[in-house]
Amino acid sequence: QVQLVESGGGLVQAGGSLRLSCAASGLTFNSYVMGWFRQALGKEREFVAGISKSGARLDYPDSVKGRFTISRDVAKNTVYLQMNSLKPEDTAVYFCAATKRGNYRSMDSYDYWGQGTQVTVSS
Repeated sequence: QVQLVESGGGLVQAGGSLRLSCAASGLTFNSYVMGWFRQALGKEREFVAGISKSGARLDYPDSVKGRFTISRDVAKNTVYLQMNSLKPEDTAVYFCAATKRGNYRSMDSYDYWGQGTQVTVSS
């Protein structure tokens, strides 16, 4: 069956960096758009980054643009989220997700989800 397993979360000071990884199995990796979402305590899940099947197209909301970078490694069936200049408001559980559809920003588009990894940014 399809599995998405996130790793790399943790506690970091404001201004620091983390790299999240999401290892995918049970699917043809390069047939799927991959996305990262996050959910802070008491808030709705929100889009953080998306990458096309080829990796040529990237998409970010304004809140993370210029600080976060999504990438994918087809050989490793893994998608990454490099997060720099972290802020306390980036604190959340981060989820990766996979879809064959092209609407990166919509949660409803995604077919598969990981279990999430906690990122905590202290001030």
